[in-house]
Amino acid sequence: MKKRPTVSIITVNYKQAEVSNQLLASLQKLTWPELEIIVVDNNSGKDETDKIETRYANTRLIRNQENLGFAGGNNVGIKASTGEYVLLLNNDTEVGPGFIEPMVELLEQDPRIGAVSPKIKFYDQPEIIQYAGFTPMNPYTLRMRALGNREPDRGQHDRCMETSFAHGCAMMVPRRVIQQAGLMPEEYFLYYEEHDWSSAMRSLGYKIYYQPRSEVYHKESVSVKKNSVLKTYYVNRNRILYMRRNHTLLQRTAASAYLLLISLPKNVTAFLLRGEMKHLSAYFRAMVWNLVNPSRHGIIQ
Repeated sequence: MKKRPTVSIITVNYKQAEVSNQLLASLQKLTWPELEIIVVDNNSGKDETDKIETRYANTRLIRNQENLGFAGGNNVGIKASTGEYVLLLNNDTEVGPGFIEPMVELLEQDPRIGAVSPKIKFYDQPEIIQYAGFTPMNPYTLRMRALGNREPDRGQHDRCMETSFAHGCAMMVPRRVIQQAGLMPEEYFLYYEEHDWSSAMRSLGYKIYYQPRSEVYHKESVSVKKNSVLKTYYVNRNRILYMRRNHTLLQRTAASAYLLLISLPKNVTAFLLRGEMKHLSAYFRAMVWNLVNPSRHGIIQ
């Protein structure tokens, strides 16, 4: 009987040891026999991560000397892993016992698939969907939409299908694809890195898939608050960075016009009306970052 391939599960912790422990406890119940679990701690300082290696089987802890962000932390884990398949999994998630099998089966069946993400539901409302695939990104408004988001799960998104982007909360990638596409782009630090990585895979001819037979339950915004200034900064900074790295000259020109004439006045007005001056400052810093960091090599030059 053919030995099942090893799956390396990588999760990044930053000052959320108890949340990470809850994920690791759920991973102990997985029915996939060949597992390697790597926890990358992004320099949390005084934390409870010292208990991780002794508490959980097949689990290794790597401590970074600095906070490398989401992409940087995951890349450390990827480089330390040995499995044929790499599964990036947010530390603020929990999974069921049969979570791994449907994704591996899909990747084994079709070598043209570069990454697969499961159906993602809200942990506190497990009947509500967060992600069932992504729409394509509009090259001019730089917007996209998660299919099924906030919908009750009535089976309407139970078809395995190709999608535009994998979801960074949970995505499985064959090692051979990573060797071709490279590691996650670390320029992003937080947000949009999985979209760029998905685009890099697609540029090599790979497809991105959504597998609803696998489900993950996401404790959304545990590590970053929904109305966080940090999120305002990185989402707006990295949306533009993604455009610069992945869109054609015509698309970049049109998107820049939309940003300056429509998006910027709209956002500035909204922040002022709500009295959110720290968010307004973060928004302008995101714009300035892209102006003072002009040399960002991307997929489309």
